[in-house]
Amino acid sequence: MGDHAACATIEKDNSTICLDIPYKDSKILLIAVYSIVFAIGLPANCLTSLLAFVQIQRNNAIAIYIFSLSLCDLMYLSTLPLWIIYVQHDHHWTMGEQVCKLTGFIFFCNIYISILLLCCISLDRYVALVYALESRGRRGRKKAIIIVCFLVAVVAIIHSPIFKMDSIHNNNCFETLPLDKTLASFSFARFLFGFVIPFTILIFTNYKIFQRTKTSDSVTCHQKAKVKYLAIAIIVIFLMCFAPYHVVLLIRAIYFMFHQDCSCPFEKSIYSVFTVFLCLSTANGIADPIIYVLTSENVRKDFYRSLRRWKSNSSRLNSSINHKTDSSKLKMQKESQEGVLGEENKEIASSSHVQETVCSHNSKDPEGGS
Repeated sequence: MGDHAACATIEKDNSTICLDIPYKDSKILLIAVYSIVFAIGLPANCLTSLLAFVQIQRNNAIAIYIFSLSLCDLMYLSTLPLWIIYVQHDHHWTMGEQVCKLTGFIFFCNIYISILLLCCISLDRYVALVYALESRGRRGRKKAIIIVCFLVAVVAIIHSPIFKMDSIHNNNCFETLPLDKTLASFSFARFLFGFVIPFTILIFTNYKIFQRTKTSDSVTCHQKAKVKYLAIAIIVIFLMCFAPYHVVLLIRAIYFMFHQDCSCPFEKSIYSVFTVFLCLSTANGIADPIIYVLTSENVRKDFYRSLRRWKSNSSRLNSSINHKTDSSKLKMQKESQEGVLGEENKEIASSSHVQETVCSHNSKDPEGGS
C-alpha cells in the first residue's frame, strides 16, 4: 500500500494512471508557443505553398516536396486551436474522442511526414549536384509526386491504429502516463526509424553537397557560402525541432522497461521537460518555410514578380471597375433621358390622339357643340 502511494497512481479500467502531473507548470508556455506558431506559421506556409506551386508549374521537382511540406504543416497548424483549448482547460479534453483521435493522428503524421520530406529535399539536392549528368532527365515532377504519395500513405497506415485504440485516459488526449509496453515499444521504433535513420541521411547528403561544392571550380564563392550555411541551417533546425522530442521518448521508454511497476515519479519529474521539447517540435511549422523557400533567390524573385503582377492586376481591375461604373452611369443617364423623352412622346401622342378624336367627333356631330 505504501509503494502504491509513493508511485502516486490510481487503478482505472485495469490500467494505471499517474496522479499529480504538473500540467499547470507548462500551461502558459504551451499556450504562448502554440499561439505564436499558429499566428506566424499559417500565413508563412500559405505563402510558401503559393510560391512553391509557381515553381511546380516550371517543372521544378524539389518544389513538389516543398509544396507537400507546406500542406502538411498547414494541416497540423489547423489543429493548434484545439490543443490551445485543451491546455486552457488544464489538459481535459472536452471535444469528443473522435476529434481527439483525429488531432492526434494529424500531429504524429505531421512530425514524420515532415522529417521524411526534409530527407527527400536533401536527397534531391544531393543527386542533382553529385550525380548531375546521371540524374539529368530522371528527376521530374511525376517521380516526386509518386514519392510523396508513397511516403504519406506509409506514415498514415503506420499511424492508422490510433483510430482503434483508446485515446482518452483520465480526460487526457494521447497523454498516457505512465507508458505501457505497446507505447514503449512504439517509442523505440519511432526513435530509430523516425529520427536516427533520417538524421543519418541528412548528415550524409548535406556533407556530400558541401564537399562537392567546395571542390567545384564552376561554383562561385557566394554560392559556396550559401550552400554551406543552408546545409548547417537544415541540420540545426532538424536537431532543434525533432532531436529533443525523440530523445525524451527514448528515455521514457527505457525507464519504463526497467521500472514498469513504479514509473510515475519519473514521469512527473520529466513532464515539464517533455513539454518544452514538444513545443520545439511544433516550431517546425515556422522553420520549414524559412529554410526551404525564403532562402531561395528564385522564389524571392517569383514573390516580387507575383506581387507586382497582383498590384498591376488590381490597378487594372480598379480602372476597369471605374470605367464600367462611368459607362453604367452614362448608360443610365441615357436610358433615363430616353425614358423621359419616351414618356413625353407618349404624352404628345396621347394628346394628339385625344385632339384627333375630338375633332373627328365634332365633324360628325356639328350641332353638339352648343
